[in-house]
Amino acid sequence: MRLDKYLCDAGIGTRSSVKEMIKKGQVRVNGEICKKPDEKIEESTAVIDCNGQKVIHEEHTYIMFYKPQGIVSATEDRREETVLDFLRKKWEERESRPFPKGLFPAGRLDKDTEGLLLLTNDGALAHELLSPKKHVVKTYEVTPERPLHGEEILALECGVDIGDDKPTMPARVNVLKDGKIHLSIMEGRYHQVKRMLGAVGNKVMHLKRLRMGTLYLDTDLEPGDYRFLTDRETEGLLDKCPSLEHIEAVIFDVDGTIADSMWMWKRIDKEYLDKFGISLPDTLQEEIEGRSFYETADYFRKRFRIADSVEKIMADWNEMAWEKYEKEVPLKSGVRDFMRLCKSRGIKMGIATSNSRELIETMERVHGLTEYIGCILTGSEVRKGKPAPDIYLAVAEKLQVDPAKCLVFEDLPAGILAGKNAGMKVCAVQDAYSLDSDREKRRLSDYYIEEFGQVVERERIRQSL
Repeated sequence: MRLDKYLCDAGIGTRSSVKEMIKKGQVRVNGEICKKPDEKIEESTAVIDCNGQKVIHEEHTYIMFYKPQGIVSATEDRREETVLDFLRKKWEERESRPFPKGLFPAGRLDKDTEGLLLLTNDGALAHELLSPKKHVVKTYEVTPERPLHGEEILALECGVDIGDDKPTMPARVNVLKDGKIHLSIMEGRYHQVKRMLGAVGNKVMHLKRLRMGTLYLDTDLEPGDYRFLTDRETEGLLDKCPSLEHIEAVIFDVDGTIADSMWMWKRIDKEYLDKFGISLPDTLQEEIEGRSFYETADYFRKRFRIADSVEKIMADWNEMAWEKYEKEVPLKSGVRDFMRLCKSRGIKMGIATSNSRELIETMERVHGLTEYIGCILTGSEVRKGKPAPDIYLAVAEKLQVDPAKCLVFEDLPAGILAGKNAGMKVCAVQDAYSLDSDREKRRLSDYYIEEFGQVVERERIRQSL
Protein backbone atom coordinates (compact mmCIF):
# COMPACT_ATOMS: atom_id res chain seq x y z
CA MET A 1 0.00 0.00 0.00
CA ARG A 2 1.12 3.57 -0.63
CA LEU A 3 2.31 5.36 2.49
CA ASP A 4 -0.04 8.34 2.01
CA LYS A 5 -3.04 6.02 1.63
CA TYR A 6 -1.99 4.13 4.77
CA LEU A 7 -2.00 7.38 6.76
CA CYS A 8 -5.35 8.47 5.28
CA ASP A 9 -6.91 5.13 6.17
CA ALA A 10 -5.64 5.59 9.71
CA GLY A 11 -7.45 8.94 9.93
CA ILE A 12 -4.30 11.08 10.11
CA GLY A 13 -5.62 13.55 7.54
CA THR A 14 -6.63 14.12 3.93
CA ARG A 15 -4.40 12.90 1.10
CA SER A 16 -3.01 16.40 0.53
CA SER A 17 -2.27 17.06 4.21
CA VAL A 18 -0.52 13.72 4.81
CA LYS A 19 1.58 14.26 1.69
CA GLU A 20 2.84 17.49 3.21
CA MET A 21 3.62 15.73 6.49
CA ILE A 22 5.61 13.07 4.65
CA LYS A 23 7.54 15.61 2.57
CA LYS A 24 8.44 17.56 5.72
CA GLY A 25 9.98 14.45 7.28
CA GLN A 26 7.35 14.02 9.95
CA VAL A 27 6.73 10.34 9.16
CA ARG A 28 8.97 7.36 9.92
CA VAL A 29 8.70 3.89 8.37
CA ASN A 30 10.36 1.17 10.42
CA GLY A 31 12.38 3.82 12.26
CA GLU A 32 13.58 5.67 9.14
CA ILE A 33 12.28 9.02 7.90
CA CYS A 34 10.45 8.58 4.59
CA LYS A 35 9.74 11.59 2.36
CA LYS A 36 8.02 9.75 -0.51
CA PRO A 37 4.19 9.77 -0.34
CA ASP A 38 4.03 6.96 -2.92
CA GLU A 39 6.46 4.71 -1.03
CA LYS A 40 5.07 1.15 -1.03
CA ILE A 41 4.81 -0.41 2.43
CA GLU A 42 3.64 -3.75 3.80
CA GLU A 43 0.73 -2.64 5.95
CA SER A 44 0.60 -5.86 7.99
CA THR A 45 4.21 -5.59 9.22
CA ALA A 46 5.38 -1.98 8.80
CA VAL A 47 5.83 0.17 11.89
CA ILE A 48 4.73 3.72 11.11
CA ASP A 49 4.89 6.74 13.35
CA CYS A 50 3.84 10.33 12.66
CA ASN A 51 5.34 13.11 14.80
CA GLY A 52 6.47 10.47 17.30
CA GLN A 53 3.07 8.78 17.63
CA LYS A 54 2.56 5.21 16.41
CA VAL A 55 -0.05 4.98 13.64
CA ILE A 56 -2.55 2.13 13.81
CA HIS A 57 -3.78 1.18 10.35
CA GLU A 58 -7.45 0.47 9.80
CA GLU A 59 -8.32 -1.10 6.46
CA HIS A 60 -11.37 0.46 4.87
CA THR A 61 -13.88 -1.12 2.54
CA TYR A 62 -15.36 0.64 -0.51
CA ILE A 63 -18.25 -1.03 -2.32
CA MET A 64 -20.17 0.11 -5.37
CA PHE A 65 -23.74 -1.11 -4.95
CA TYR A 66 -26.49 -0.96 -7.56
CA LYS A 67 -29.38 -0.29 -5.22
CA PRO A 68 -32.64 -1.77 -6.51
CA GLN A 69 -36.03 -0.21 -5.88
CA GLY A 70 -37.87 -1.26 -2.75
CA ILE A 71 -35.11 -1.14 -0.12
CA VAL A 72 -34.15 1.77 2.10
CA SER A 73 -30.77 3.49 2.36
CA ALA A 74 -30.17 2.91 6.04
CA THR A 75 -28.05 0.75 8.32
CA GLU A 76 -31.11 -0.55 10.19
CA ASP A 77 -34.87 -0.25 10.05
CA ARG A 78 -37.50 -2.10 12.09
CA ARG A 79 -40.05 -2.30 9.26
CA GLU A 80 -38.17 -2.12 5.97
CA GLU A 81 -35.34 -4.10 4.37
CA THR A 82 -32.20 -1.98 4.33
CA VAL A 83 -29.31 -1.91 1.87
CA LEU A 84 -27.16 -3.57 4.55
CA ASP A 85 -29.70 -6.36 5.04
CA PHE A 86 -29.77 -6.91 1.29
CA LEU A 87 -26.00 -6.71 0.84
CA ARG A 88 -25.28 -9.03 3.78
CA LYS A 89 -27.31 -11.81 2.11
CA LYS A 90 -25.42 -11.33 -1.16
CA TRP A 91 -22.12 -11.23 0.73
CA GLU A 92 -22.74 -14.54 2.46
CA GLU A 93 -23.41 -16.16 -0.93
CA ARG A 94 -20.27 -14.81 -2.60
CA GLU A 95 -17.57 -13.96 -0.07
CA SER A 96 -15.48 -16.23 2.15
CA ARG A 97 -14.50 -13.46 4.59
CA PRO A 98 -16.58 -11.83 7.35
CA PHE A 99 -18.93 -8.98 6.51
CA PRO A 100 -17.03 -5.66 7.02
CA LYS A 101 -17.54 -3.94 10.35
CA GLY A 102 -19.02 -0.46 10.46
CA LEU A 103 -20.27 -0.45 6.87
CA PHE A 104 -22.82 2.25 6.04
CA PRO A 105 -24.26 3.96 2.94
CA ALA A 106 -22.50 7.22 2.04
CA GLY A 107 -25.61 9.24 1.28
CA ARG A 108 -29.18 8.17 0.63
CA LEU A 109 -31.46 7.15 -2.19
CA ASP A 110 -35.23 7.12 -1.79
CA LYS A 111 -36.88 3.72 -1.46
CA ASP A 112 -38.34 3.96 -4.97
CA THR A 113 -35.05 5.21 -6.51
CA GLU A 114 -32.46 2.83 -7.91
CA GLY A 115 -28.84 3.24 -8.90
CA LEU A 116 -25.39 4.03 -7.56
CA LEU A 117 -24.80 3.85 -3.83
CA LEU A 118 -21.39 3.84 -2.16
CA LEU A 119 -21.06 1.66 0.93
CA THR A 120 -18.00 2.17 3.12
CA ASN A 121 -16.68 2.25 6.68
CA ASP A 122 -14.44 5.25 5.91
CA GLY A 123 -16.15 8.03 7.84
CA ALA A 124 -13.69 10.73 6.78
CA LEU A 125 -14.22 10.04 3.08
CA ALA A 126 -17.99 9.89 3.51
CA HIS A 127 -17.92 13.27 5.25
CA GLU A 128 -16.00 14.77 2.32
CA LEU A 129 -18.51 13.38 -0.18
CA LEU A 130 -21.59 14.43 1.79
CA SER A 131 -20.47 17.86 3.01
CA PRO A 132 -22.78 20.56 1.52
CA LYS A 133 -19.73 22.81 1.11
CA LYS A 134 -18.12 20.35 -1.32
CA HIS A 135 -20.97 20.52 -3.88
CA VAL A 136 -20.30 16.95 -4.99
CA VAL A 137 -22.01 16.26 -8.33
CA LYS A 138 -24.83 13.73 -8.52
CA THR A 139 -26.20 12.69 -11.91
CA TYR A 140 -29.60 11.03 -12.31
CA GLU A 141 -31.41 9.39 -15.20
CA VAL A 142 -34.92 10.82 -14.97
CA THR A 143 -38.02 9.54 -16.73
CA PRO A 144 -40.42 12.51 -16.73
CA GLU A 145 -44.18 12.21 -17.02
CA ARG A 146 -43.92 14.08 -20.33
CA PRO A 147 -40.95 15.31 -22.39
CA LEU A 148 -39.43 18.58 -21.20
CA HIS A 149 -39.48 21.58 -23.53
CA GLY A 150 -36.86 24.32 -23.89
CA GLU A 151 -38.19 26.74 -21.27
CA GLU A 152 -38.42 23.99 -18.63
CA ILE A 153 -34.87 22.83 -19.36
CA LEU A 154 -33.56 26.39 -19.15
CA ALA A 155 -35.40 26.92 -15.84
CA LEU A 156 -33.89 23.74 -14.34
CA GLU A 157 -30.43 24.78 -15.49
CA CYS A 158 -30.72 28.30 -14.09
CA GLY A 159 -32.29 27.25 -10.78
CA VAL A 160 -35.90 26.77 -9.66
CA ASP A 161 -37.89 27.48 -6.50
CA ILE A 162 -38.60 24.20 -4.66
CA GLY A 163 -40.09 25.80 -1.58
CA ASP A 164 -36.94 26.31 0.48
CA ASP A 165 -35.33 29.61 1.41
CA LYS A 166 -33.40 29.83 -1.86
CA PRO A 167 -33.64 28.48 -5.41
CA THR A 168 -31.66 25.45 -6.46
CA MET A 169 -28.13 25.88 -7.73
CA PRO A 170 -27.61 25.78 -11.51
CA ALA A 171 -27.95 22.25 -12.87
CA ARG A 172 -27.11 20.49 -16.12
CA VAL A 173 -29.77 18.83 -18.29
CA ASN A 174 -29.00 16.46 -21.16
CA VAL A 175 -32.03 15.30 -23.14
CA LEU A 176 -31.93 11.70 -24.38
CA LYS A 177 -33.58 10.39 -27.55
CA ASP A 178 -36.23 8.42 -25.64
CA GLY A 179 -37.47 11.52 -23.78
CA LYS A 180 -35.55 10.75 -20.60
CA ILE A 181 -33.03 13.26 -19.25
CA HIS A 182 -29.73 13.14 -17.41
CA LEU A 183 -29.96 15.72 -14.63
CA SER A 184 -26.76 16.70 -12.80
CA ILE A 185 -27.03 18.65 -9.55
CA MET A 186 -24.53 19.87 -6.95
CA GLU A 187 -26.77 19.79 -3.89
CA GLY A 188 -28.53 17.11 -1.85
CA ARG A 189 -31.80 18.61 -0.66
CA TYR A 190 -34.71 16.44 0.44
CA HIS A 191 -36.38 14.81 -2.62
CA GLN A 192 -34.61 17.45 -4.70
CA VAL A 193 -34.95 15.93 -8.18
CA LYS A 194 -38.64 15.20 -7.71
CA ARG A 195 -39.25 18.71 -6.39
CA MET A 196 -37.29 20.29 -9.25
CA LEU A 197 -39.43 18.50 -11.85
CA GLY A 198 -42.52 19.51 -9.92
CA ALA A 199 -41.38 23.14 -9.98
CA VAL A 200 -41.63 23.16 -13.79
CA GLY A 201 -45.01 21.41 -13.83
CA ASN A 202 -43.70 17.91 -14.52
CA LYS A 203 -43.38 14.69 -12.55
CA VAL A 204 -40.72 12.02 -12.02
CA MET A 205 -41.94 8.59 -13.08
CA HIS A 206 -38.63 6.77 -12.54
CA LEU A 207 -35.30 7.81 -11.04
CA LYS A 208 -31.87 6.21 -11.25
CA ARG A 209 -28.59 7.63 -9.92
CA LEU A 210 -25.68 7.26 -12.32
CA ARG A 211 -22.93 9.29 -10.69
CA MET A 212 -21.63 10.57 -7.37
CA GLY A 213 -18.53 12.76 -7.60
CA THR A 214 -15.95 10.90 -9.67
CA LEU A 215 -17.74 7.58 -9.21
CA TYR A 216 -19.95 6.31 -12.05
CA LEU A 217 -22.33 3.35 -11.90
CA ASP A 218 -20.73 0.33 -13.57
CA THR A 219 -22.87 -0.55 -16.61
CA ASP A 220 -22.05 -4.25 -16.09
CA LEU A 221 -23.89 -4.27 -12.75
CA GLU A 222 -27.53 -5.28 -12.51
CA PRO A 223 -29.89 -4.04 -9.77
CA GLY A 224 -28.83 -5.71 -6.51
CA ASP A 225 -25.26 -6.41 -7.68
CA TYR A 226 -22.13 -5.00 -6.08
CA ARG A 227 -18.37 -4.88 -6.56
CA PHE A 228 -15.38 -3.43 -4.74
CA LEU A 229 -13.99 -0.12 -5.96
CA THR A 230 -10.73 -0.25 -7.87
CA ASP A 231 -7.69 1.56 -6.47
CA ARG A 232 -8.10 4.14 -9.22
CA GLU A 233 -11.74 4.80 -8.27
CA THR A 234 -10.81 5.12 -4.60
CA GLU A 235 -7.98 7.53 -5.50
CA GLY A 236 -10.45 9.58 -7.54
CA LEU A 237 -12.70 10.10 -4.53
CA LEU A 238 -9.84 11.77 -2.66
CA ASP A 239 -8.90 15.40 -3.10
CA LYS A 240 -6.92 16.59 -6.12
CA CYS A 241 -6.18 20.11 -4.94
CA PRO A 242 -3.29 22.25 -6.24
CA SER A 243 -0.48 23.69 -4.17
CA LEU A 244 0.78 27.26 -4.55
CA GLU A 245 4.32 26.21 -3.78
CA HIS A 246 6.71 27.37 -6.57
CA ILE A 247 3.83 29.24 -8.32
CA GLU A 248 4.61 32.83 -9.34
CA ALA A 249 1.45 33.66 -11.29
CA VAL A 250 -2.17 32.50 -11.36
CA ILE A 251 -4.21 32.99 -14.53
CA PHE A 252 -7.99 32.74 -14.51
CA ASP A 253 -10.61 32.10 -17.14
CA VAL A 254 -13.79 33.99 -16.19
CA ASP A 255 -17.16 32.55 -17.22
CA GLY A 256 -17.75 29.35 -15.30
CA THR A 257 -14.40 29.63 -13.52
CA ILE A 258 -14.37 32.67 -11.23
CA ALA A 259 -17.80 34.01 -12.26
CA ASP A 260 -20.99 31.97 -12.01
CA SER A 261 -22.18 33.27 -15.36
CA MET A 262 -22.61 30.39 -17.82
CA TRP A 263 -26.35 30.28 -17.11
CA MET A 264 -26.56 33.89 -18.26
CA TRP A 265 -24.95 33.25 -21.64
CA LYS A 266 -27.32 30.41 -22.47
CA ARG A 267 -30.26 32.65 -21.61
CA ILE A 268 -28.82 35.49 -23.71
CA ASP A 269 -28.26 33.12 -26.66
CA LYS A 270 -31.91 32.07 -26.46
CA GLU A 271 -33.25 35.61 -26.12
CA TYR A 272 -31.06 36.80 -28.98
CA LEU A 273 -32.08 34.00 -31.38
CA ASP A 274 -35.74 34.41 -30.37
CA LYS A 275 -35.64 37.89 -31.95
CA PHE A 276 -35.01 36.20 -35.32
CA GLY A 277 -37.50 33.38 -34.74
CA ILE A 278 -34.69 30.83 -34.37
CA SER A 279 -34.78 28.02 -31.78
CA LEU A 280 -31.77 27.54 -29.57
CA PRO A 281 -29.89 24.39 -30.73
CA ASP A 282 -29.15 21.90 -27.93
CA THR A 283 -25.52 21.56 -29.08
CA LEU A 284 -24.74 25.27 -29.42
CA GLN A 285 -22.62 25.56 -26.26
CA GLU A 286 -20.36 22.72 -27.39
CA GLU A 287 -20.04 24.24 -30.87
CA ILE A 288 -18.82 27.62 -29.62
CA GLU A 289 -16.61 26.34 -26.78
CA GLY A 290 -13.21 28.04 -26.76
CA ARG A 291 -14.09 30.63 -29.43
CA SER A 292 -13.36 34.28 -28.74
CA PHE A 293 -16.17 36.82 -28.43
CA TYR A 294 -15.54 37.95 -32.03
CA GLU A 295 -15.32 34.37 -33.35
CA THR A 296 -18.59 33.45 -31.63
CA ALA A 297 -20.39 36.45 -33.12
CA ASP A 298 -19.02 35.57 -36.56
CA TYR A 299 -20.17 31.97 -36.07
CA PHE A 300 -23.71 33.17 -35.19
CA ARG A 301 -23.79 35.46 -38.23
CA LYS A 302 -22.83 32.68 -40.62
CA ARG A 303 -24.68 29.73 -39.11
CA PHE A 304 -27.98 31.51 -38.47
CA ARG A 305 -27.70 33.81 -41.53
CA ILE A 306 -28.02 37.00 -39.53
CA ALA A 307 -27.69 40.12 -41.65
CA ASP A 308 -26.10 42.25 -38.90
CA SER A 309 -22.34 42.79 -38.79
CA VAL A 310 -20.15 40.99 -36.29
CA GLU A 311 -19.63 44.31 -34.50
CA LYS A 312 -23.41 44.87 -34.23
CA ILE A 313 -23.95 41.34 -32.84
CA MET A 314 -21.23 41.86 -30.21
CA ALA A 315 -22.70 45.24 -29.26
CA ASP A 316 -26.15 43.68 -28.83
CA TRP A 317 -24.74 40.92 -26.63
CA ASN A 318 -22.80 43.42 -24.52
CA GLU A 319 -25.95 45.45 -23.97
CA MET A 320 -27.94 42.33 -22.99
CA ALA A 321 -25.22 41.13 -20.61
CA TRP A 322 -24.24 44.47 -19.06
CA GLU A 323 -27.00 44.67 -16.44
CA LYS A 324 -26.67 40.98 -15.58
CA TYR A 325 -22.95 41.38 -14.91
CA GLU A 326 -23.65 44.41 -12.74
CA LYS A 327 -26.53 42.96 -10.73
CA GLU A 328 -26.98 39.21 -11.17
CA VAL A 329 -23.65 37.46 -11.82
CA PRO A 330 -21.90 36.41 -8.57
CA LEU A 331 -18.31 35.32 -8.09
CA LYS A 332 -17.73 31.63 -7.48
CA SER A 333 -17.42 30.64 -3.82
CA GLY A 334 -14.05 31.43 -2.26
CA VAL A 335 -12.68 33.44 -5.20
CA ARG A 336 -12.00 36.65 -3.28
CA ASP A 337 -10.37 34.79 -0.37
CA PHE A 338 -8.17 32.93 -2.83
CA MET A 339 -7.13 36.14 -4.59
CA ARG A 340 -6.39 37.73 -1.22
CA LEU A 341 -4.18 34.74 -0.39
CA CYS A 342 -2.31 35.01 -3.69
CA LYS A 343 -1.71 38.72 -3.17
CA SER A 344 -0.34 38.07 0.32
CA ARG A 345 2.12 35.57 -1.17
CA GLY A 346 3.25 37.98 -3.90
CA ILE A 347 1.70 35.79 -6.62
CA LYS A 348 0.72 37.79 -9.69
CA MET A 349 -2.76 37.35 -11.18
CA GLY A 350 -4.16 37.73 -14.68
CA ILE A 351 -7.29 36.96 -16.69
CA ALA A 352 -7.46 35.12 -20.02
CA THR A 353 -11.02 35.05 -21.33
CA SER A 354 -13.11 34.56 -24.46
CA ASN A 355 -15.46 37.27 -23.17
CA SER A 356 -15.38 40.96 -24.10
CA ARG A 357 -13.08 43.38 -22.31
CA GLU A 358 -15.98 45.73 -21.47
CA LEU A 359 -17.88 43.03 -19.57
CA ILE A 360 -14.80 41.72 -17.77
CA GLU A 361 -13.88 45.20 -16.61
CA THR A 362 -17.48 45.64 -15.41
CA MET A 363 -17.21 42.43 -13.38
CA GLU A 364 -13.80 43.48 -12.04
CA ARG A 365 -15.20 46.83 -10.90
CA VAL A 366 -18.46 45.50 -9.41
CA HIS A 367 -16.71 42.84 -7.34
CA GLY A 368 -13.72 44.93 -6.33
CA LEU A 369 -11.09 42.78 -8.05
CA THR A 370 -9.02 45.59 -9.54
CA GLU A 371 -6.42 45.46 -6.75
CA TYR A 372 -5.75 41.79 -7.49
CA ILE A 373 -5.75 41.51 -11.29
CA GLY A 374 -2.60 42.74 -13.01
CA CYS A 375 -3.51 41.87 -16.59
CA ILE A 376 -6.62 41.15 -18.69
CA LEU A 377 -6.47 39.66 -22.18
CA THR A 378 -9.42 38.58 -24.32
CA GLY A 379 -9.59 36.04 -27.11
CA SER A 380 -10.17 38.84 -29.61
CA GLU A 381 -6.74 40.31 -28.75
CA VAL A 382 -4.70 37.23 -29.68
CA ARG A 383 -4.33 35.31 -32.94
CA LYS A 384 -6.02 32.07 -31.94
CA GLY A 385 -8.72 31.07 -29.45
CA LYS A 386 -8.55 28.19 -27.00
CA PRO A 387 -7.34 25.38 -27.13
CA ALA A 388 -4.39 27.20 -28.76
CA PRO A 389 -1.98 28.42 -26.04
CA ASP A 390 -1.68 31.98 -27.38
CA ILE A 391 -3.82 33.77 -24.80
CA TYR A 392 -2.15 32.11 -21.79
CA LEU A 393 1.33 32.67 -23.15
CA ALA A 394 0.47 36.33 -23.79
CA VAL A 395 -0.78 36.85 -20.22
CA ALA A 396 2.34 35.18 -18.80
CA GLU A 397 4.49 37.49 -20.93
CA LYS A 398 2.63 40.58 -19.72
CA LEU A 399 3.00 39.42 -16.12
CA GLN A 400 6.69 38.68 -16.83
CA VAL A 401 6.47 35.15 -15.43
CA ASP A 402 7.86 31.91 -16.88
CA PRO A 403 4.87 29.81 -18.16
CA ALA A 404 6.21 26.82 -16.22
CA LYS A 405 5.62 28.79 -13.00
CA CYS A 406 2.01 29.67 -13.85
CA LEU A 407 -1.13 27.95 -12.53
CA VAL A 408 -4.26 28.17 -14.71
CA PHE A 409 -7.87 27.80 -13.53
CA GLU A 410 -10.34 26.70 -16.22
CA ASP A 411 -13.82 25.19 -16.43
CA LEU A 412 -13.90 23.78 -19.99
CA PRO A 413 -11.79 21.16 -21.80
CA ALA A 414 -10.72 23.59 -24.54
CA GLY A 415 -9.40 26.03 -21.93
CA ILE A 416 -7.66 23.26 -20.01
CA LEU A 417 -5.92 22.20 -23.22
CA ALA A 418 -4.92 25.82 -23.86
CA GLY A 419 -3.20 26.00 -20.48
CA LYS A 420 -1.51 22.63 -20.92
CA ASN A 421 -0.39 23.57 -24.43
CA ALA A 422 1.20 26.67 -22.91
CA GLY A 423 3.30 24.46 -20.60
CA MET A 424 1.41 25.49 -17.46
CA LYS A 425 -0.14 23.54 -14.60
CA VAL A 426 -3.94 23.57 -14.91
CA CYS A 427 -6.65 23.18 -12.28
CA ALA A 428 -10.14 22.34 -13.54
CA VAL A 429 -12.99 24.10 -11.76
CA GLN A 430 -16.39 22.49 -11.32
CA ASP A 431 -19.25 24.30 -13.03
CA ALA A 432 -22.87 23.33 -13.61
CA TYR A 433 -22.63 23.89 -17.36
CA SER A 434 -19.69 21.52 -17.89
CA LEU A 435 -20.71 18.69 -15.56
CA ASP A 436 -21.18 16.31 -18.48
CA SER A 437 -17.51 16.79 -19.43
CA ASP A 438 -16.14 16.29 -15.90
CA ARG A 439 -14.43 13.02 -16.77
CA GLU A 440 -12.61 14.71 -19.63
CA LYS A 441 -11.75 17.72 -17.46
CA ARG A 442 -10.26 15.51 -14.76
CA ARG A 443 -8.30 13.51 -17.34
CA LEU A 444 -6.83 16.59 -19.01
CA SER A 445 -6.07 18.69 -15.94
CA ASP A 446 -3.43 18.39 -13.22
CA TYR A 447 -5.90 19.24 -10.45
CA TYR A 448 -9.64 19.58 -9.87
CA ILE A 449 -11.62 21.65 -7.34
CA GLU A 450 -15.27 22.18 -6.55
CA GLU A 451 -14.55 25.66 -5.17
CA PHE A 452 -11.60 27.95 -4.46
CA GLY A 453 -12.04 27.63 -0.71
CA GLN A 454 -10.49 24.16 -1.00
CA VAL A 455 -7.19 25.68 -2.13
CA VAL A 456 -7.29 28.29 0.64
CA GLU A 457 -7.90 25.57 3.27
CA ARG A 458 -5.16 23.35 1.83
CA GLU A 459 -2.65 26.19 2.01
CA ARG A 460 -3.73 26.96 5.58
CA ILE A 461 -3.05 23.34 6.58
CA ARG A 462 0.28 23.28 4.72
CA GLN A 463 1.46 26.45 6.45
CA SER A 464 0.52 25.05 9.87
CA LEU A 465 2.65 21.93 9.46
